[in-house]
Order: sequence, then structure tokens, then C-alpha cells
Amino acid sequence: MTLYGMPKKITALVFDMDLTLYSNPVYGQVQIDNLIAIAGKQRGWSLEKTKQEIEKAQKGWAAAHNGTKPSLSNIICSWGFTMEENVRWRENAYEPEKFLSRDEKLRNSLISLQEFSLGIVTNNPVSIAKRTLACLGVEDCFSALVGLDTLMIAKPHKLPFIKITELLNKNPENCVSIGDRYEIDLEIPLEMGMGGILVKSVEDVYALPRILSAQMSYG
Repeated sequence: MTLYGMPKKITALVFDMDLTLYSNPVYGQVQIDNLIAIAGKQRGWSLEKTKQEIEKAQKGWAAAHNGTKPSLSNIICSWGFTMEENVRWRENAYEPEKFLSRDEKLRNSLISLQEFSLGIVTNNPVSIAKRTLACLGVEDCFSALVGLDTLMIAKPHKLPFIKITELLNKNPENCVSIGDRYEIDLEIPLEMGMGGILVKSVEDVYALPRILSAQMSYG
């Protein structure tokens, strides 16, 4: 776990969802593979060709954006597909119920953080996010949710983070973004004046009540 630019006063925590609130690399890879396969099929490409084009797009994006990485959604849209198509493919292809189950440690950790307003910003559609949170048994722990289809804009982008702070009715400088990918989940929030916490797995999320308590006591 790495902390960046933590506010002196924290009123809200904004979580990424996938591979932040759960650690299931198999399901994480299934999501990527399914979306790649669907997009490639639409272009008439083999899976190998599609992966090559993704690697090419990642390198091109990095060269134009100071070495940062794009989200898979943004790569797919750069091929001429709409965000609406991206949302529909994800809704049809993702099945969190097959991979995830109730996590009491996560639930207890999030309940321990209820002094803060809790929100979600995810590059999955709202329907998939709600199903994922239900599988984990934490759907009632969050006050607001911004998904891919809320604004039809994928992270990394400023607008989803602006939207979640509006829904939570909090100032960005009092919010902390928490996720497993620096470029996708933290870089823009930090530019907005938010704090950031980079987690390696859900084990780091379990530790957040203790870490934040120590942080506030120190501050």
C-alpha cells in the first residue's frame, strides 16, 4: 500500500472496484480476455492479432501521454467502437457470480470506515458493478456509484471523479481515491487535489481502517 498526497481532513473515500475490492486474478483476466475477444471478432481479427493491436495502442498512448497506460475501454473506442457498444459487451460477457463470493472481512472493513462517505468509480457498467458488490456482500456500504455508463466516459478521465464527488456532496480536496492502478485510479484524482492510495490487493483494503486511523491521528 502506498499513500499519496493525503488530505489533512478526509470526508470521503472513492474506491475502484475490480481487483481493488477483491483479489481474483482469474476473473480479472477473464474480463479482459472476453472483451478483447468480442472487440477482435467485430474487427474480423484473430485473438492474437487483437492482442498485438492492443499492445500497439498501449505503446502509442504511452508515447503521447508521458508513459501512462490507457484503459482497455479507451483502446477499444480508439478502434471506432462506441462506448455504448463497450457497455453492452461487458453486460453480456461478465458474470461475477461465477467467480466471487461474500467477503466478511471486506464488509467489516468497510463498515469500520462509515465515518467517511464511500463511493465507487469503475470502468464496468453500473449493472455489473451492482452485481459484483452484491456477490461480495457490500452493496449497502456505498453511498454513490459511477460506472462506465453513467457518463459514457472511462477512467482515466476527470469527469467520473468530478461526478462521484458531486454525488457524495464532498469537496475533492477532502476525498481519497483508492485503487490498484496508479495511472487509471490515482493520477487524475491527485491532479484534482484528492489524495490517493495504491493497493496491491484486497488485503490492503482490509487494513484501511487502521491505516487511516493512524494517518488522522498523526495529522
